Amino acid sequence: MATIERLDEVRGKTIRFTWKDGPTKGKTHEHVFHDDGTVEWHSMGSSDGGSSGQAERVRYADEKITRVVRLVSYLSKSGYTLTVALNFEDRSIVGIASNEKTWTSVHGSFEVMTSQ
Repeated sequence: MATIERLDEVRGKTIRFTWKDGPTKGKTHEHVFHDDGTVEWHSMGSSDGGSSGQAERVRYADEKITRVVRLVSYLSKSGYTLTVALNFEDRSIVGIASNEKTWTSVHGSFEVMTSQ
């Protein structure tokens, strides 16, 4: 049986989300989950390998669902909420992106880059 990397929480981690569908299909966003309970993110993908877009920093929630699944949610200043289940066994993302008018299912994958 393969060993599963286990993370008790996302706090203190930098995690890249790559989207397979939804409003950001094909894009990658780097999320920095700070020890103070805030997250900042930006879009990855400039031609020089750096990042593009301006980072935003807001509070987030992080809850354990199972031994390998975490539920993470945050409300951006633009009014959009992202709520995702992160499966640390297969590195998949399943969630909902929503605002006061719409909600959209989102799917993707993620990679843990670093611990702060």
